[in-house]
Amino acid sequence: MQKIKSLMTRQGLRSPQESVNDLSPIESFRIPTKEELRELHEEPADPQAQQEIINSIEEVYFSNDSFDIVKYELERLPPVLSLQELEEYRDKLKQQQAAVSKKVADLILEKQPAYVEELERVTSLQTGLQLAAVICTNGRRHLNIAKEGFTQTSLGLLANQRKRQLLIGLLKSLRTIKTLQRTDVRLSEMLEEEDYPGAIQLCLECQKAASTFKHYSCISELNSKLQDTLEQIEEQLDVALSKICKNFDTNHYTKVQQAYRLLGKTQTAMDQLHMHFTQAIHNTVFQVVLGYVELCAGNTDTKFQKLQYKDLCTHITSDSYIPCLADLCKALWEVMLSYYRTMQWHENHDQDEAAVVSSDGNNVIGTEENSFDRNYVKKKLEHGLSRIWQDVQLKVKTYLLGTDLSNFKYDDFIFVLDVISRLMQVGEEFCGSKSEVLQESIRKQSVNYFKTYHRTRLEELRMFLENETWELCPVKSSFSILQLHEFKFMEQSRSPSVSPSKQPASAISSSVTLFEQYCNGGNPFEIQADSKDDETEDVLASNGYESDEQEKSAYQEYDSDSDVPEELKRDYVDEQTGDAPIKSVSRETLRSRKRSDYNLNKVNAPILTNTTLNVIRLVGKYMQMMNILKPIAFDVIHFMSQLFDYYLYAVYTFFGRNDMFESTGLGLSSSRLRTTLNRIQESLIDLEVSADPSGTLTAAEERKEKVPSPHLSHLVVLTSGNLLYGLAERVVATESLVFLAEQFEFLQPHLDAVMPAAKKPFLQQFYSQTVSTASELRKPVYWIVAAKAIDYEQMLLLMANVKWDVKEIMSQHNVYVDALLKEFEEFNRRLNDVSKRVRIPLPVSNILWEHCIRLANRTLVEGYANVKKCSNEGRALMQLDFQQFLMKLEKLTDIRPIPDKEFVETYIKAYYLTENDMESWIKEHREYSTKQLTNLVNICLGTYINKKARQKLLATIDDIDRPKR
Repeated sequence: MQKIKSLMTRQGLRSPQESVNDLSPIESFRIPTKEELRELHEEPADPQAQQEIINSIEEVYFSNDSFDIVKYELERLPPVLSLQELEEYRDKLKQQQAAVSKKVADLILEKQPAYVEELERVTSLQTGLQLAAVICTNGRRHLNIAKEGFTQTSLGLLANQRKRQLLIGLLKSLRTIKTLQRTDVRLSEMLEEEDYPGAIQLCLECQKAASTFKHYSCISELNSKLQDTLEQIEEQLDVALSKICKNFDTNHYTKVQQAYRLLGKTQTAMDQLHMHFTQAIHNTVFQVVLGYVELCAGNTDTKFQKLQYKDLCTHITSDSYIPCLADLCKALWEVMLSYYRTMQWHENHDQDEAAVVSSDGNNVIGTEENSFDRNYVKKKLEHGLSRIWQDVQLKVKTYLLGTDLSNFKYDDFIFVLDVISRLMQVGEEFCGSKSEVLQESIRKQSVNYFKTYHRTRLEELRMFLENETWELCPVKSSFSILQLHEFKFMEQSRSPSVSPSKQPASAISSSVTLFEQYCNGGNPFEIQADSKDDETEDVLASNGYESDEQEKSAYQEYDSDSDVPEELKRDYVDEQTGDAPIKSVSRETLRSRKRSDYNLNKVNAPILTNTTLNVIRLVGKYMQMMNILKPIAFDVIHFMSQLFDYYLYAVYTFFGRNDMFESTGLGLSSSRLRTTLNRIQESLIDLEVSADPSGTLTAAEERKEKVPSPHLSHLVVLTSGNLLYGLAERVVATESLVFLAEQFEFLQPHLDAVMPAAKKPFLQQFYSQTVSTASELRKPVYWIVAAKAIDYEQMLLLMANVKWDVKEIMSQHNVYVDALLKEFEEFNRRLNDVSKRVRIPLPVSNILWEHCIRLANRTLVEGYANVKKCSNEGRALMQLDFQQFLMKLEKLTDIRPIPDKEFVETYIKAYYLTENDMESWIKEHREYSTKQLTNLVNICLGTYINKKARQKLLATIDDIDRPKR
């Protein structure tokens, strides 16, 4: 620093303080000495080299001014001094010193013009300050003159005027304070009138006024009182807000919202509103259920009020369950409707505000705040929809699962499903929810109920089948299952307030939501009086006649039913369920049984029985439940299939099972039918009559799902030849099964629409392997009639008495042909007699004739196979007999071609075969029995071939027969 100062001194530079004190011109620079010039010249001229020298200076030299350089350098000297090293180190320090001096000198020379300029500005500033001092002196002199110019009187006048203004202001303040003291009375009046916006507006104005006069001691007490009043208003406002939850009133809600807006608590109001809705749902359901529980208990014991809602639901009795559920849903509907109307109010209000803002956009800040509040309220309300509905679902779910519904009557349970279905519709319209909670809870109850209900119905069906006499149930030719009460739901839309079996005449357009429909009044859960008697089923015919006049003329003598016992006139009613499953034992049915000797072929009415009608009604009821609750569609359809399976199995067991005829190997029962019957027997039929106490629990559970095999009523006679072995009953049973299958085919699209995609293979398999086999049951059922209606054994005896080894060609057929034709004529007569009782459809008639002809033809072949001796003329006689039989038979029946005609003709023609042709013929015609083929070999070729050739043919026959064993 000393070096720098000395350099500044040499160049004539002074510090700023010295320059300010002495504003004389700057001295001219002094000429440096020779030594200084030498030092400067010795310094490197290269700036980069100079900078490197400066950078090589140690950091400690730049620390502070108190640093002792001499001491530092002395301490650094080595213990052993070297003159050469010291001189070198001295030269280095001098170079560093010279470089720093050069750098400082360069910097000073560089900044000298700025320094001179700054000195000039300081001089100019000093001149300006001197001028300002002169102006201030003049100003003070003029102020003294003005002060001396005013008198004391003028100033006193001004003081009095000022005092007057202060007193006027004080008077206004006192009047305002007086008004503030009286506002509490007006506030109370406005709260009683529920004028919340006015009360809050007044209270806020009073608070604002009070804050203006807070410097008065009397105002502090008034201010705290106003604050308490405002808090009281907010409490009453919260109570008023809670009333919205159960009964929304537009004017009332408008006042409440205006009040909250004045308070600046619009968002808080919305939060409180959702809390009130949640509380309203809880309080509503609790009070409804509590009322029914106390009503059923018959006392006013307060113990129920202390129970939790879940526990309270378990005390609901079966009688009060449905009314309580209806009231519960009605109360919850009112809460949801209030929420819906609340949202409507905000939507309309937002639209009105948006229109006002668009016309006047001055207050941008206020508009942004209002827009923020509106968005908050909108999102809060939209989010609240799912929360409200979730609370409703949980409350109803708890109520649903609190009672076991398995023993409810069908109509009552359907009503429960209908109410819950309507509630789920409300939920979907309310917030677009699929109501998974409700669906799962009602699914559990439905599956539980339906298993019990279906088990009872199966037992009931068994009872009907065992008591069924297979008489024709007279229905009109125009009969359709859609005419039954149970299927009305398929033609009409559901009524909002009645059970599925009681539909109104007109349906409300589906485009109108429930909230729009009942927004201004009414309730979708109102229970209406049953209107079951208003609708009657016009399905029963008067014993086959379409008009009462025809019936009266035909059956005039049977008009009285005085001989019918009273208990038979009453409809059957299931004591357990209260259902009247069918219009059974009606007067028309009783008359039909007494008039069985008349021809019913006048009308092609469907052939069905009371039991068939009962099954159809059950299917309708099952579909009602499935239509309401689609998640259990698979269970319902499975149970429906069991109804059909059991009916099919019963008809087969009663009329089609005959081991003797099934062993003929004629393929009467198709493999598909046999598979279906085996499946039904394994899965549905309980073959063990008495329970095995040693059986496992699993076996007991499996048997619980099965039904005992039905037994044919002893009133049904199947052994009378005059009645063709119960042909009328067989026709009614089999054709009623076919009719039932047709109804299932008709319902297939409806079932397929509700069946889950994963379970549709079951439905397809049921229709392809079970329903479609109903018509196949005709063959085994009517085969038994055909086997017994004609005496085939007598024909074999007559054929055995015929001599077939005649020597001349006969022109007259044998007597057994006439006997056989007489049997067919008698069969035709009996068939006509039966058709007077029951209409025999053409397919049935064809099957009967086909069976009889097929059996007759096979009997002819069997008779020919019993021949011991036969000549060529005898073979010609066989052909003559068969041609005579065919000619007469074609006059009795319209069946073409005659069944098994080729079977007989081929066998007769085989008598003419040679030895070489016989072997190939035997291999090609395996439809003949071993006995019949052996007879051909022994009788036809026995006299023409040797023993070895005959043994070869017999061995061929044995080889063919071996796989059949």
